[in-house]
Amino acid sequence: MKLTTTLGTAAAVTVLGLAAHAQTMTAEGSNPGSTPLTTIITMAELASAAGIADFQVQDGQTLTDSLVNVARGNTDVAPVPLIAPFLLSRGAGPYVSIGAEEGTALVGNVSALFTLSFGAMSLYSYDSSPVSGWDALEGRRIINGPPSGGALANARAMIQIIAGLEDGVGYEGVQSNWGQMSQFIADGSGDGVVLPIYFPDERITQASAAGAMTLYSVPREAYESEDFQRYLASPGTVGFEIPLADLPQQDGLTISSEDDMWRSPLTAGAVVVNSDMDFETARALTALMLENLESFESRAPYMRLALLGAIEADETGMCGPNPIRYHPGAIAAWEEAGYTVPDCARP
Repeated sequence: MKLTTTLGTAAAVTVLGLAAHAQTMTAEGSNPGSTPLTTIITMAELASAAGIADFQVQDGQTLTDSLVNVARGNTDVAPVPLIAPFLLSRGAGPYVSIGAEEGTALVGNVSALFTLSFGAMSLYSYDSSPVSGWDALEGRRIINGPPSGGALANARAMIQIIAGLEDGVGYEGVQSNWGQMSQFIADGSGDGVVLPIYFPDERITQASAAGAMTLYSVPREAYESEDFQRYLASPGTVGFEIPLADLPQQDGLTISSEDDMWRSPLTAGAVVVNSDMDFETARALTALMLENLESFESRAPYMRLALLGAIEADETGMCGPNPIRYHPGAIAAWEEAGYTVPDCARP
């Protein structure tokens, strides 16, 4: 197998030299140094080695747009935040121009192969910043995502619940495209940052070259509040609690919590395909992940907490208000591997 990788706005990964029977497929991913793109690239490489497919992967994409591309059959595979199908089915958020009727129809064209975490969501800032925690956001400029998408929606929701502040009223939200985000942070474009994070986080590593930073856990009282627990049950969001001692250390970063426990939401996502994908291909791609969990988790330190291989509804964000379900071929692969797929996640 020959693998050629070019990161950019064009094809990010082209896998060549496949067996003659392998099909050509397209996939989209987000920015480098993220679980969505690392997952897709790893899947592409393994699918090539197995003779399943020749994948062309485009990186740097806005995954809310990738969902529509999969639904319309323009892209075969993409990781998407699970808040996106919910919003699309209602013609809300980034899908206002599509509308609820068309959005509902598009969601019906999408099925999941497996789920993954898109990272935790929390607040961090330079130690020299006036933002010294969740109670210091009022009147500040807060970097809260790209101009649209699930990250922006989640950041706004978190700040409103924890700090009681609305974007544009209690604080000024500022946005940047993912490709420029690290430099945007380092330039001092915001007093604080509320974005998806990994453990360790490459974006924080790059930004901390400009100064030491502190990452703030969600305060326990806020985390356990009725409003925040309701938020954790919302589409595309699950809870995440872990001792600080179990998190990898990162140079230039202090992690702050009042009781040595990390608490935050996780942005739940799924690798999705068009529902018309044939049964055998969906089964093969899902089995590929399940049979190679160690390969996925070893690709980057943050992949250990990507929750690949999780199937329970409370860990994955499937079921409830999430409108998409597993592809029948994916269900077959899960069951053949000895897992029990929740009834609420079946079509």
